[in-house]
Amino acid sequence: MGYQTTPEKINAIFSDLSKDFIIYAPKRFVGDGTFTDIDTIRYGEIADLSEIEFAEKSDYSFKEVLLPISETLFYFTENEIKESDVPQKGAIVFLRSCDLHGLKRMDTIYLENGAVDSYYKRLRDQTKFILIGCENSFENCFCVSMGTQKSDDYDAYIKVDGETVLVDSHWDLLDTALAGATPSSVIPDSVTANDTVVTISETVPQTLFDAPFWEDYGNRCIACGRCNFVCPTCTCFTMQDIFYTDNGKAGERRRVWASCHVDGYTDMAGGHAFRNDKGQRMRFKVMHKINDYKRRFGTHMCIGCGRCDDVCPEYISFANCINKLSDLVNDAAKEEI
Repeated sequence: MGYQTTPEKINAIFSDLSKDFIIYAPKRFVGDGTFTDIDTIRYGEIADLSEIEFAEKSDYSFKEVLLPISETLFYFTENEIKESDVPQKGAIVFLRSCDLHGLKRMDTIYLENGAVDSYYKRLRDQTKFILIGCENSFENCFCVSMGTQKSDDYDAYIKVDGETVLVDSHWDLLDTALAGATPSSVIPDSVTANDTVVTISETVPQTLFDAPFWEDYGNRCIACGRCNFVCPTCTCFTMQDIFYTDNGKAGERRRVWASCHVDGYTDMAGGHAFRNDKGQRMRFKVMHKINDYKRRFGTHMCIGCGRCDDVCPEYISFANCINKLSDLVNDAAKEEI
């Protein structure tokens, strides 16, 4: 149901909801970037609408709310194991349409891909999602090409326009809190075009897996993994067992983000590694995002947020890579005729 209200009313509702939920949204961290004169826009806890950065794209996605960068799964001693406690509060997350589609990709990986990941599920089950509209496309976004510029699968949509706040609620708790607000027809803002456009081939022939094309990226990529960490659909992790210094027989197991681009990611016992070459790692990521995932689950994994292009220190463009690969596929098809 749609409502028209005020920032003061929404902030009062936030204050009440904060008893049971932590509210996360993209916010500006002044001087937190690579250099002291560069700000970072990333997710943090907020208590007021004015703290939310609506006008710019966040450098990092929402995923660390559901998949913490470092998460203790359980504690152990010589004799017993104790699972980490479930957070006392739920979460409310402000995010854009593309990221909502990214949430579906994470759900598929952790909830619908064989055994359910209980650590992800316990956070996911107590999280609500509030959509932020996009009035204009941001640099490097290609959500329209990926079909992720719109989403109806939200608990609420909130738009702040001066002293007016428009709300489209799909959440009964919010409906109750907004009882008495002016009813209004609210349609979420979304873009219809991006400056960046990608074309994805339906299939990629096996012959292109060893194409020299990938070597170009092997020469440019420095294996920093930043593209993976800003991506809302990258879900790989590694495990770390931490032994306490005051008792070497007790400790905890942590799940920590990992990157398929970083050296050592595919190392195995015996010294074998699946992808030593950085070009091979780029091929793996690209094929996973726009080919393999769709063949298995029916949608592309990439949601077109363009954060990987924003953050790459070597100016490698994932969008350009997709288009170049499509050109190679077309050229290969012509040669077969």
